Amino acid sequence: MAEPVKGPASYFPSIEKKYGKPISEWQHLIRESELTKHMELVAWLKSEHGLGHGHANALVAHTLKEDAAG
Repeated sequence: MAEPVKGPASYFPSIEKKYGKPISEWQHLIRESELTKHMELVAWLKSEHGLGHGHANALVAHTLKEDAAG
């Protein structure tokens, strides 16, 4: 049996279901934004795209971690 998904990615199924966009599209928006700081990106996703705090935080944390890992 597969290990359950942990961390920010555990939010991804509910994000896709609630907001109707795949995670790759959200990550593209984050990466294309001129903003670079975690909380600035979270605030932007909340104000411009209507995401809840937890969902926005999970997307930003996962995307920035991926980018830092190269």
